[in-house]
Amino acid sequence: MIVVFLLLATVAPFLFIITKKTALAVVQSILLIGMWLYFFQVTMYTDPGAFSITWSMFYLSLIGAHVAWVMFIIATVEASPAYQESLDKEKETLLP
Repeated sequence: MIVVFLLLATVAPFLFIITKKTALAVVQSILLIGMWLYFFQVTMYTDPGAFSITWSMFYLSLIGAHVAWVMFIIATVEASPAYQESLDKEKETLLP
């Protein structure tokens, strides 16, 4: 099950690029290296221990991936024509 989250996190730098957050894309890419290293350490060797560098990179990368997906979903909804149309209608009802 964790592999699904790892794969979603691997896509996260591209989502940051789509939302024009290149600094976050670079940070997420660096964190991805540690995330995959930690995953392979845990599956093939032993647990490197809590609060190690790879452990921190693993969990920070997962948090960054969640942020990327939420930002991408918000940007997609805001760019949709249906949302813009409903927003314009709401603005018209609020203005006197």
